[in-house]
Amino acid sequence: MLIKSLICLIVVSAISSSYALNVSQCHNIDEPIPGLTDRVKVGNCKKPPCRLRKNASIRVEMNFTADEDVEKLTNSIQAYISGVPFPFPGYDQTDACKNIYIKDRDHPAGCPLKKGQDYLYSTDIDVLQIYPRLKIVVHWALTKPNGKDLICFECPARITN
Repeated sequence: MLIKSLICLIVVSAISSSYALNVSQCHNIDEPIPGLTDRVKVGNCKKPPCRLRKNASIRVEMNFTADEDVEKLTNSIQAYISGVPFPFPGYDQTDACKNIYIKDRDHPAGCPLKKGQDYLYSTDIDVLQIYPRLKIVVHWALTKPNGKDLICFECPARITN
């Protein structure tokens, strides 16, 4: 009986892990973000490295709760190549407020954000033809005016044709 239970647990764990995108929390976040893996979607990616096809648009979504009232948020989006950060042109350091919603993309919220309110960040990012084919680590943060990140994740990815 114990062996059957153990086998069942292993199978369920394997199935569950194959459907959740494995993202990691950025190192500059003080408090752990509960359930971060379930809060983030990068296109249709189910397991890393996420495939980012050239000449395609990838939807990135994050569900989060504001930990304080926030007047403004800025996108902080880099590709780490061999540990060196390179900003995503046209996206890094842009206004994130225009991509903030309540529940779904049909209910824009924008900024300011209210403490304790649940939000959805959703945007589409273009993977340009000029990007080289290589493995990267995507670093994506929503940064408050004080320089601290409200939410941040990192995920291995691969730019492909």
